[in-house]
Amino acid sequence: MSVVRDYAEPLAIVFEDDGLVPNNLLPFLVYQGAVKLDPKQPEETIENLFETNNWGGTWRNGVYDYLHYHATVHEVLGVARGSARVRFGGDHGQELEIKAGDVAVLPAGTGHQCISASHDFCVIGAYPPGSRMEITRATPENHARALKTIPRVPLPPADPVTGNHGPLMRLWRT
Repeated sequence: MSVVRDYAEPLAIVFEDDGLVPNNLLPFLVYQGAVKLDPKQPEETIENLFETNNWGGTWRNGVYDYLHYHATVHEVLGVARGSARVRFGGDHGQELEIKAGDVAVLPAGTGHQCISASHDFCVIGAYPPGSRMEITRATPENHARALKTIPRVPLPPADPVTGNHGPLMRLWRT
């Protein structure tokens, strides 16, 4: 039985470099209501989905309440429980409500910061194989370094939600 719902195209947004948060030319993707969660083990549902699609290094937590990005890796966030309002793209980006069953895929450099969250909010994060995650704060020095590392981050081998032939594979072609 598939845990992936039939859904429309993911929301795709390209955030501009704002001078502190580099963002990426690749679109940020949000798959709204994409995952049918097992109510008894929603975290495992998302972890298994990501691992099946070759995204690993999974963790469970929330989203930090300070602005940050990852200049060395793409990241996927799957909401297992609750909901949160998260600003993506930096201070000049966009606030989105993400809720249980939603999945957000952040290309390297995409700023993110939790604005508010329900008490039960739990997100599962994961990364493509061979990646090294580093948390980067939005400073002029970090921005300059990120502009050199982001273009060298390889494209993932599969879409974390739908696998080898998912929308990410088409939308992230270079």
